[in-house]
Amino acid sequence: MNKHAFSIRIMLVILSFILLVPVVKGAGTKKPLKCVAPAYLKPGDKVALISPSYYSSMETALAAADTLRSWGYEPVIGPNVGKKYLEHYAGTVEERLADIRWALKDPDIKAILCLRGGYSTLHLVEGLPLKELVASPKWLIGYSDITTLLSMEACASVMSIHGVMGCNIAKQDSVNVQQSCTLLRDLLQGQVPRYELPAHKENILGRAKGTLVGGNLATFAPLLCSQVNEIGQSDIILFVEEVEETHHNIDRLFNMLKMSGVLAHCKGIILGDFTDCTNDVGYESVEAMLRQYIEPYHIPLLCGFPAGHEKLNLPLVIGAPVTMEVRADGVTLTFDIPGEQQAVTAY
Repeated sequence: MNKHAFSIRIMLVILSFILLVPVVKGAGTKKPLKCVAPAYLKPGDKVALISPSYYSSMETALAAADTLRSWGYEPVIGPNVGKKYLEHYAGTVEERLADIRWALKDPDIKAILCLRGGYSTLHLVEGLPLKELVASPKWLIGYSDITTLLSMEACASVMSIHGVMGCNIAKQDSVNVQQSCTLLRDLLQGQVPRYELPAHKENILGRAKGTLVGGNLATFAPLLCSQVNEIGQSDIILFVEEVEETHHNIDRLFNMLKMSGVLAHCKGIILGDFTDCTNDVGYESVEAMLRQYIEPYHIPLLCGFPAGHEKLNLPLVIGAPVTMEVRADGVTLTFDIPGEQQAVTAY
């Protein structure tokens, strides 16, 4: 090999190393998302109830409204709530979009509580420009398929709440659901939870700061092909949960996050509940399976956070700057936002 060819080969090796380092280390190149926190609620404030995903009955809406009224708020039900399109959808795309716009544009409405999840909020992404979310920041609350709207809010620089929905507060059928609802009520009033959690054998120790994003994995992953794709390109703390998926599908979805570059921008990762997920690949757990993707990035991993599709569904402020400390003796998760800090032990 002549000297010129050898020099070219050395340069290529060095260039390859330079290009790979950010991916392996997980170093993001963009500044964190800067999201505004909507105003906390006051007694008498209006809270809208809408169904942007699967059908929810008027009976459920009325029961949820009773709970909101007992919290001191004035519930208002979306004009298209109770409608059904085909077998599952809560109205047509146009009807569901109309209820979101109605709630966003009414200046007297201070928060938007989704009645349930399911599937189909992905249908709304192209019909709801992000500028409409920015124009009137207000708390939007939900989980599961509502992950789409929470992510759109974060991409529009507005915080939102991953937490219980109208169907949950309408029927508080266990102590865990009651606790989840109480914490949501407290958060809306400005009492910000500071979570203390037990150690988990799949945790990766460390401390990290970033903007919290994520939610339901099967809902979040497709957003990377939409106007919301920039949500995964900042310094983030990623939260994911799942329900009724096989382990190999979860593996595929998480691998999508890796290949799209999202994991390279994570400062830390939180794994929530994986409810009724079928083990069809042989790993001991979902956490053990996903840890193999996370270890090369040398970032902290928090496993077993009680949020998702179980009875205990602790509220998380999506778009908020958070600090996670994963220690050998336990975990602390803090939201660095205005409000009165409230210690919450989730053991």
